[in-house]
Amino acid sequence: MPMTSDDLPLSGRHIALPESRELDLFADMLIKRGASVLRCPLVSIHDAPDQQPVLAWLQRFVEQPVDDLILLTGEGLRRLLGTAERAGGSLKADFIARLSQVRKLTRGPKPGAALRTIGLRADLVALEPTTEGVIRTLQSENLLGRRIAVQLYGTEPNRLLVDFLTEAGAEVDCVAPYVYADDVEDAQVEALVASVLGKSLDAIAFTSATQVRRLFQIGRRVCGEPALVSALGRLCVAAVGPVVADELRARGVQVDLMPESSFFMKPLVRELVKALGRPGAEDSDSDQDANG
Repeated sequence: MPMTSDDLPLSGRHIALPESRELDLFADMLIKRGASVLRCPLVSIHDAPDQQPVLAWLQRFVEQPVDDLILLTGEGLRRLLGTAERAGGSLKADFIARLSQVRKLTRGPKPGAALRTIGLRADLVALEPTTEGVIRTLQSENLLGRRIAVQLYGTEPNRLLVDFLTEAGAEVDCVAPYVYADDVEDAQVEALVASVLGKSLDAIAFTSATQVRRLFQIGRRVCGEPALVSALGRLCVAAVGPVVADELRARGVQVDLMPESSFFMKPLVRELVKALGRPGAEDSDSDQDANG
């Protein structure tokens, strides 16, 4: 017999999604499993408004080879490739060729996935997907005299990582290829806060620490931080990975579920099905999703 909506594992569940770049993909995976979703992109991402420093970094990377490249985000690599492509000429091809020659350390799975789209792989993966994990990965190495390029997370200067590398004797060259812009209408975020405070939601799923910061920025004004934390405590709070989970816990929010090792949306959806799925309902689409 054909499967009905009542047979789907998340039938009747209402889940808030503050995802931005891949919101439709994430929402579709949950809708296929019977959930209704509340979409509210909290953060938009843009190329760095001043492209000249990014272009100059790309040219240095190609012409003055480094020993190592630390990629903190997949978004950063995609933005660098976009800047190189818009510059024209052979810069994009030269950048990819140079990437193939340097040692590449990725902070987590997303930079590794971005590398694979251009036929490359990480040479080192951080012991955990955090700045501290990157530092621990390199701590036992002799970095004296090594030239290390660092792709930053948004415009965060990451003094912890840069200071570690500098104190270890490395020459560091940083690039910030994109910025986060809180230009989504506040009214949308206020509506999400109202839904969190109400009783209509079963869960909320966060995929970046920036989403958490934005929600709390507006939530403090709407209802105050204690009320927002209390309301989140009544929901199933999902985090895509440890960086997001740490951001939530630092604000007093209990994280109810997180993928064990593969920090992508598809494993996050699986965890939501485990936590919220109706007993006996079959997740028949689980192997057909593209993400993860």
